[in-house]
Amino acid sequence: MTSDLSAPPKAGSTTTAGRGKSPRPPLGVSTVSILAVLIALFSLIPLGYVVYMTAATGWDTAVELIFRPRVGELLLNTVLLMLITVPLCLIIGVGGAWLVERTRLRGHRIWAVLLAAPLAIPAFVNSYAWVSAVPSLEGLGSGVLIATLSYFPLVYIPAAATLSRLDPAIEQSAAALGLGNWRVFFRVVLPQLRIAMTGGALLVALHLLAEYGAFAMIRFDTFTTAIMIQYQSTFNGTAGNMLASVLVFLCLVLLVVEVRGRGSARYARIGSGAQAKALRLPLHVYQWPAQLALLALTALAFGLPLFLVLRWVAAGGPAIWAADEFLPALLATLGYGLAGAVVTTVVAFPMAFLAVRHPSWFSKSLELSNYVTSSMPGIVVGLAFVTVSIRVVPGIYQSAGLLVAAYVLLFLPRALVNLRAGLAQAPKELDEAAQALGKPPLESFIRVTLRLTAPAAAGGAALVFLAIANELTATLLLSPNGTRTLATEFWSKSSEIDYAGAAPYALLMILLSAPMTYLLFQQSKKVAGQ
Repeated sequence: MTSDLSAPPKAGSTTTAGRGKSPRPPLGVSTVSILAVLIALFSLIPLGYVVYMTAATGWDTAVELIFRPRVGELLLNTVLLMLITVPLCLIIGVGGAWLVERTRLRGHRIWAVLLAAPLAIPAFVNSYAWVSAVPSLEGLGSGVLIATLSYFPLVYIPAAATLSRLDPAIEQSAAALGLGNWRVFFRVVLPQLRIAMTGGALLVALHLLAEYGAFAMIRFDTFTTAIMIQYQSTFNGTAGNMLASVLVFLCLVLLVVEVRGRGSARYARIGSGAQAKALRLPLHVYQWPAQLALLALTALAFGLPLFLVLRWVAAGGPAIWAADEFLPALLATLGYGLAGAVVTTVVAFPMAFLAVRHPSWFSKSLELSNYVTSSMPGIVVGLAFVTVSIRVVPGIYQSAGLLVAAYVLLFLPRALVNLRAGLAQAPKELDEAAQALGKPPLESFIRVTLRLTAPAAAGGAALVFLAIANELTATLLLSPNGTRTLATEFWSKSSEIDYAGAAPYALLMILLSAPMTYLLFQQSKKVAGQ
């Protein structure tokens, strides 16, 4: 008995590929939405703390504290820092990715790793190295220099991964129509880098809003350094919370710009035939200028800081390598970094899935809640958790679980941006086809979606690990008594101008971060099937 192919599908049956409907997630859309809502509500604890403290301050006092000359000065410093640093990171990151992935650059495989290497050096270690070499560094120019050298890999890595995966067929068609190389780049390639560029720019901007150590060392005042001074010197919570409220407003502006800039275009490819391999453009007379430019960039961003750290290690001698001091800090950093990376990546998946497969004002609102929290300085998140835990659940105060929860809120966007980009390039039609062939949602999710997204998830987890290994302020407030990490020990020594004593911890942070940075490079190659 033949089946009636013209009969409509039964209610509840899985639609075939190409119907325009997203495949069912393994737990159901409603369950994923509930999980995302719970995560969003949890992430709003620090914001709720700031709002509550602001309301308790009173309108008159709040207006007086916000609209004062000092806040205007901090606002100008912070905005100028972002307006200069973010475009520089975009130019350097995208330009470096294009040279490595789309030109006949000699030694492009080596340069691909070296351009990601600066991510292994924490921004405050970079600042420590530069200050030890040039003690007169201070102000906006120094802040832009150190921030750009520290954060441009946040744009370079996703841009390089996207360029590796882009199908060159559209570029070849544009070239066949008479467009030159530069016009092809700006009219065809650059628009396809939108997700990587907007996501990377957002990460850079959020880091600039929340960074403390790097700017404190060069005596450049931003909202974050001012909040730290308020809490540490006078413990003036009211003034600090007013500054934090301005930071939240700046973050909301950035998020709105990023969401609008991201757009809703499709970036996944599906169809018959294999994807062609991109042709590399010859550099001709620009070969040596490109080599020299990349050499200068990596020397300033990675070579110089590493050399200065090693110089201080040599100056300190064997006496600074006391195992009873650095070994506990190393083990604690490894434990918290691995736990936080795994938990953060798992927590980020429901929101990333909704944002890509079911985009709406609802999913965008859930994303906003996490970005707002991550933009707040670690000390504000830490104080919020201290206050809430003491008043609501005293038993978890200064526990390892509470510290990991703070890490999740602080660094969730790092995993979210990578997962979102990975899901955007995992065609939903493949999942639909698997379900249409009778595979249950969970099995099709594991064998199709999760497999295609795994490289992006690993890259996001590596970024989270890097951030946790180098986190300072929240760790100082929330870590259990007696817990020491590499970052806290480094800051303690460097604050005492003991550069030699701080050098071993700086070197260990670099050595610990280097494998994760290389993993990011490897995963970016796997995304392209290389």
